[in-house]
Amino acid sequence: MNRDRAVTALGAALFGSALVVAVSGCAGSAGQSAAGAGGIDAPGAIPAADRPAPGPVVGQGTVLQKDGEEVVFCLGAVMESYPPQCDGPEISGWDWAEVEGAESASGVTWGTYAVQGTWDGTVFTVTHPPIMLALYDPMPVMDPFQDPANAGASTDEELASLQEELHNDDVVEALSSWPENGYLFVHVIYDDGSAQAYFDERYGKDVVQVRSALRDLEE
Repeated sequence: MNRDRAVTALGAALFGSALVVAVSGCAGSAGQSAAGAGGIDAPGAIPAADRPAPGPVVGQGTVLQKDGEEVVFCLGAVMESYPPQCDGPEISGWDWAEVEGAESASGVTWGTYAVQGTWDGTVFTVTHPPIMLALYDPMPVMDPFQDPANAGASTDEELASLQEELHNDDVVEALSSWPENGYLFVHVIYDDGSAQAYFDERYGKDVVQVRSALRDLEE
């Protein structure tokens, strides 16, 4: 029996939120700011959705291929059916014969991996052998904005209203969003800083926190 329940693999696993909303796009267009957040009605340049990464990146998620279609890197929501259903950017250089842990059913092949490569804003290109997520043990990265001692000033009600506003718009392409510790976290494929700057100008600093599914690596 298929269980068509949407879950956000990275949002829940990496950021520990119980209130994750998977979205297809986000940002505000109504010119409203979160209450008490010092928002700006006329923000500056809207960030492009296809922001390339200047160097190598690593991502964690489901790699999936339907028969006759391109391999995709699902960095956001995954439908827990069998086989799973998800979408994401094309992943180039993928070879199922070179990886372990893949499953196939009903014309779909998939597995969960940590993958290092490059991101040109549209296509993720594999540059190193993928690692099964079950075997991947990265060094923990502590997010200072999840520290209770560094809580934001926005209330849950303000953040819920802002989240609904962002969910209904498509200025910044987002994978998911969730309120936590006085902030609204927005999960995107990759941000070079322009999406964070956009939200800071629109709503004021320390209201929205943008987090990238593809993490920059030092060369």
